[in-house]
Amino acid sequence: MSRPAPTTADGRALRPAPWVRTRLRAAPLTVLLGAALAFVAVLLAAALPRAADRGADQALRSFLHDQGPGPTSLYASATARGGRMAPQDLDSVLDALRARTGGGFRIAPTGPVHGASGVKPRDLATPGLARPEGIDPKLTMVHLPEAAAHTTLVAGRWPDGGAPDGPLPVALSRSASETLNAPLGTVLESVPGISGTLRAEVVGLYDPADPADVYWTDLPCLTRACQHRTRTTLPKLFWQTAALVGADGLDRVAAWGEGTEFFWRLPVDTGVLRADLLPGVSREIAAFVTGPTASELSAAVKRPDLRISSRLPELFTRAEARQQGAAPLAAIGPAGVAGVAAVVFCLAAALTGDRREAELLLLAARGGSRRSLVLRLLAEGAVTVLPAAALATWLALLLLPTPRSAASVAPAAAVTLLALLAFPVRAFALLSAPRRPSPRRRLVAELFVLAATAAAVVEVRRRGVATAAGFDPLLVAAPLLLALSGALLLARVQPALVGALARAAGRGPGLVGFLGLARAARGGGGRRRPSALPLIALLLAVTTGGFGATVLGSVDTARLQVARQAVGGDSQIAAAAGDALTPELIRAANALPGVRTPVAAWVEEDAFVFGTDRGSPQVTVIVVDPVAYAALARTVGRGRFDPALLAGGSPGGPLPALVSSDVVTRAGEQSYRLRVRGEELQVRAAAVVDGTPALAGGGAGTLVLPAQPTAALVPGVGGANRWFATGALDTDRLEELVRAGTPAAAAEHVVVRTSADAVAELGADPLQHSAGRLFWAAVAGAAGFALLAVLLTLVRAAPDRAALLARLRTMGLRPRQGVVLILAEALPQALVAAFGGGLVAVAAVALLGPAVDLSALVGAQVPAGLRLTARPVLTQALGLAALVAAAVLAEAAISGRRQISTELRAGDQR
Repeated sequence: MSRPAPTTADGRALRPAPWVRTRLRAAPLTVLLGAALAFVAVLLAAALPRAADRGADQALRSFLHDQGPGPTSLYASATARGGRMAPQDLDSVLDALRARTGGGFRIAPTGPVHGASGVKPRDLATPGLARPEGIDPKLTMVHLPEAAAHTTLVAGRWPDGGAPDGPLPVALSRSASETLNAPLGTVLESVPGISGTLRAEVVGLYDPADPADVYWTDLPCLTRACQHRTRTTLPKLFWQTAALVGADGLDRVAAWGEGTEFFWRLPVDTGVLRADLLPGVSREIAAFVTGPTASELSAAVKRPDLRISSRLPELFTRAEARQQGAAPLAAIGPAGVAGVAAVVFCLAAALTGDRREAELLLLAARGGSRRSLVLRLLAEGAVTVLPAAALATWLALLLLPTPRSAASVAPAAAVTLLALLAFPVRAFALLSAPRRPSPRRRLVAELFVLAATAAAVVEVRRRGVATAAGFDPLLVAAPLLLALSGALLLARVQPALVGALARAAGRGPGLVGFLGLARAARGGGGRRRPSALPLIALLLAVTTGGFGATVLGSVDTARLQVARQAVGGDSQIAAAAGDALTPELIRAANALPGVRTPVAAWVEEDAFVFGTDRGSPQVTVIVVDPVAYAALARTVGRGRFDPALLAGGSPGGPLPALVSSDVVTRAGEQSYRLRVRGEELQVRAAAVVDGTPALAGGGAGTLVLPAQPTAALVPGVGGANRWFATGALDTDRLEELVRAGTPAAAAEHVVVRTSADAVAELGADPLQHSAGRLFWAAVAGAAGFALLAVLLTLVRAAPDRAALLARLRTMGLRPRQGVVLILAEALPQALVAAFGGGLVAVAAVALLGPAVDLSALVGAQVPAGLRLTARPVLTQALGLAALVAAAVLAEAAISGRRQISTELRAGDQR
């Protein structure tokens, strides 16, 4: 006979309480903490990829914007010699070009620029025009259909075709008119040539609406008169400008310019390009320039001579190389925080399993199947994890908007799945038949990790961190695998080390330290050894932080070195070509506070050496004081030499010189003829030295001479046109010195450069800022998760520790001694992890550093390799150790007394 179903007082049947609701109500604090952990982890998983995407897009757009509108435009041209093209033909070609854009790229809002220009400028023979050094000015004829929309007519009228036999009507910019002394109504006559003397009449003057407008990019001096120098032995100044021609005068441009070139410039809108779509856009641009699109356009407009060119394919290649170089370095931090977060989820699952093991075993004993229990735990976790994960993902999508979401949703889903499955998998293991511990399985797993680590290190050293094939997860994982291997090794060594300390403490008078160290060596909860998971979390955090901080520190060091070599020290003052710095300026600069290794030099770029085995190459002569220049070269790290090499020299004999290897191959007593500033003197190669602080770049084709004997032979180099120094100097202070010590007319042509400005310019790249921000955010996240791993370990061992403290309390243990016992139990693992993490970070730098190319982060080409310094590694290791120690101390002080009191009230149930 079956038992009747239980009923309520009013006769209704009793229904069992829902599992999920009951469990959530039973432990609300645990539920909230689990939801908070899932929320933070999913938020980081969704936000870090979106931050990386935004940084990559911003870096690409900034890189292309810095190139200027000219290099980022598509330029089409066609030359008409003896032919005819009406303005309508220009517009039809423009329409055809615009029709083929709009796929992966589009035209910039500023719009295209099209028109016609003379192939060559023509010299003007008109009397009265400005001729600074007796050289006739040059004039180019240009037709721009949309010029009126970008200019303001200030005098006269816009040009028309003019009379067939009369001068060609043109319009000049008012600035060029004033510079050339060609007012309204001036008739400009060309120098007689094959076609005779050509004439043009200035019928209008205009001002550009905005001289900085991108419309005027790559147009030949239409907004002002440009100053150039002749390409002769003694360069001379001359003026060059361009004049606007009306549509009716378009056919007459060819006679003036020895041909007409029709052009169409289509600026590409770089502000909407995306880094992930760059390969596709690059293929489209390549097809537009030299591929099938270019052929189709040429056939469509019936212009076989249509030529399309652009620097965009080259710039896209450079941008992709920069991104590929920075991506692996930027991914190390997020990969580290992902590893630490995974460990934390495992620890949280282990803690929950310990707390609910008895409950689960009881349910299984009463007939509950593993499948049903695991499904109930999944439902319980879904109610907690899924809303928190959805909220975190939505928040990341809202706060960090990017056009693509897959890269952030996928890792967020993976973290959500880990948070959802961690405890059910642990429960499944608890409900399964217990297996005997197998040291062999653990050894095999550890050997597998060591083999993977060795393979990753070998691969990194063979291929480098940045590969031509793009992002490689194995290369990014190499520092993390090193940290994992170090943690497994420490997990083997730590019990023996702490056990030895416990035995040493046991020989002392007190037992508190011995008990704490003995528990640290054995582990809590009846385990034979402490868990390796906290060690893994701490070593991942310390190694990731130490390696990444070393990378950023090496970037700063390399950037300063590049800046110093570009400037020639920390400061440089350079006079204009052909001018010299005043002695008053040099004395005032040398007297500035903080100036070290000041060097005044004369740099002459127009010199020739005769009689070498390389022929008669052109060289740059640098005349300096040998001792001061040697000190500067040592500091800058380029062109080091012994100053004694430039000393001596017999009277009347050849001067000793430092010569670069592209001029002579070896030093010796053979003399060579040097022609500099119209004088000839004999020199000999005292040493072959490549590179010089006085010239940026490689310093090819250089010859360094001692100042005193050279000035006696060549009076023109007795002064100095360059000044170099090291030391922290302010740009504003140097510019103030230049204004005070240089005539006003020459001061505006003197250039002041400092390494601080060069470093700031190199470091202004958003690619570098993005990588740095991403790394430090990841380091903070990894440190937080590592701290949480330690706290979870303390909480997991709390019941067993509370029972021990309660027993000891009945034997006279004081509260302060209880806190000391907790510290002695928890701190050894943190300190061992900090020390081991520092060693692993050093090993990672030593093993992986030679393969790391920092050029993308530095902003210039630098040799591969990391500079190992103690400060970045110690900062990360000691900082995390101090943070963990403070957390352990706080936990011991807060929870120690409460645990003892609770245990004494409840009694010992163990």
